[in-house]
Amino acid sequence: MSPVRMSKIESSTRNALAYKDAFNKHDVNTILALLSQDCVFEPVQDGLRIEGIEAIRAYLEEMFKGNEQAKMEIEEIFGMGLHVILRWRVDGQRGVDIFKFRGELICEKVSYQKA
Repeated sequence: MSPVRMSKIESSTRNALAYKDAFNKHDVNTILALLSQDCVFEPVQDGLRIEGIEAIRAYLEEMFKGNEQAKMEIEEIFGMGLHVILRWRVDGQRGVDIFKFRGELICEKVSYQKA
């Protein structure tokens, strides 16, 4: 693998970890700084799709307000080019986030939770 390609994988993984750290601090502004302006979030709620920074801001603020103790514990993380897979636990529930990157920014985050 070329050094340039390896650098992109490492950068994406570092940014996914930065997302996790900001999530655990409930730091909405830091999370938003990691996202592209047209980012798409698909949280674990069936059928919910959130598009754009301001809509994501409103969603995150409401989510954190209702769950001040939510902390993400990483079970596994790995990068594959423009994608990062992060397996996590939050409040005893297990799930997976799939991050898609455009350059340094997250342009899509899709979440799945084990039923």
